Amino acid sequence: MINIVVTSKPVDGLLHYSYEYCCLLNDNGVPASVVIITRRSYEPQQYIDCLTKKYTYVKNVYINDYSPEPDDVSLILGRSMLSLPYKERHHCSQDQLLMLHLLFNNKLISVYSENDVINYNPALEYFGTKQTVDLCDWDVYPNGTGKHFEKTINFSIYKDPIPDNQFEHLFLGTNKEYYSTVEKVVDLYPNYGILSYDEDYINRSLNNIWAPTDNLLGKFNTYVYTKNTFDPAPRLFQECKYYNKKVIYHRDKYIRDGGSVYWKRPIKQPDIKPILDAYNNIV
Repeated sequence: MINIVVTSKPVDGLLHYSYEYCCLLNDNGVPASVVIITRRSYEPQQYIDCLTKKYTYVKNVYINDYSPEPDDVSLILGRSMLSLPYKERHHCSQDQLLMLHLLFNNKLISVYSENDVINYNPALEYFGTKQTVDLCDWDVYPNGTGKHFEKTINFSIYKDPIPDNQFEHLFLGTNKEYYSTVEKVVDLYPNYGILSYDEDYINRSLNNIWAPTDNLLGKFNTYVYTKNTFDPAPRLFQECKYYNKKVIYHRDKYIRDGGSVYWKRPIKQPDIKPILDAYNNIV
């Protein structure tokens, strides 16, 4: 079994990539599951809602209740899936910590990312990971490690958006940094919605759209891409390309990260071969 571990908040892109690659592996005869360890105050139902709103089916997903077999391999589609629960371990229940140790103390396929560099190696030591094989998108992380692997959306299991235009422009404000960049330019786009969580940093006078939301891709015409912090894999960016929605690239064009890479990268079919190669090298 390949257990794809998710420790982020719901709506995070890594939750969706994890589920999509789980389905791809299963469709190709490889036993796989998604194991979610809920983060902080987020409830299991919020993760299920995120998946059911986006995909035609949801299966092989376990939340806060899973016991891996001794010869299972864990897969994380970003290093933060390991470093986050280490950094926030004091917020985890004893049952969650036990599951994390069981998932991470054996064999791990880890997709390179740089959003929590400081805590990654201490997390490997804390969980006692015995063996790690790295994968990396070298176009996004030129200083990474591992064989090349591109996270690509599995649109084959998407629910197609239903036209329900509620505003012209959509902004993404799902963390404090993203939201602050939106606030700087939102006055330029009077007919808008900001996808975000109900958090302390939210400006209540703006038109906030709470995540997860039903039929998001059917509610707007143009996505205004404003992220000026490092963006490893801009999913909404790719979704707009796939469904022929307009994108306004409202950021510094000299920033080199996933945003600049995916601005030029065409839509591709997902490729599980790098994962299978890593799996064959680790078992």
